[in-house]
Amino acid sequence: VQLQASGGGLVQAGGSLRLSCVASGSIFSMNDMAWYRQAPGKQRELVALITRGGSSHYAYSVRGRFTISTDNAENTLNLQMNSLKPEDTAVYYCNSHRWATPTTASYDYWGQGTQVTVSS
Repeated sequence: VQLQASGGGLVQAGGSLRLSCVASGSIFSMNDMAWYRQAPGKQRELVALITRGGSSHYAYSVRGRFTISTDNAENTLNLQMNSLKPEDTAVYYCNSHRWATPTTASYDYWGQGTQVTVSS
């Protein structure tokens, strides 16, 4: 599985951005998909998750502002980010988590990251 993220950029506080992550295959029904972010000097943190069953979950800090979604026809994971704050500044990574089966181990695939900068 290869993941290609895009959509980052520079935006003023209160603005919006939409991140996209194109997967190399049809994996959304098998893998959980997520967006993580990592700010300078901080650990990578989970931002939003959508399970293979379609349930979505959000970090408390982005709840009500960010929306995670998938486009199965385009094999694309999206993150709509509204009401952006300077503290949202980070490199954002898309992630695909493959669950273990009786014959294979679990595994995490990562995209290359896209920079989001929110100015005050």
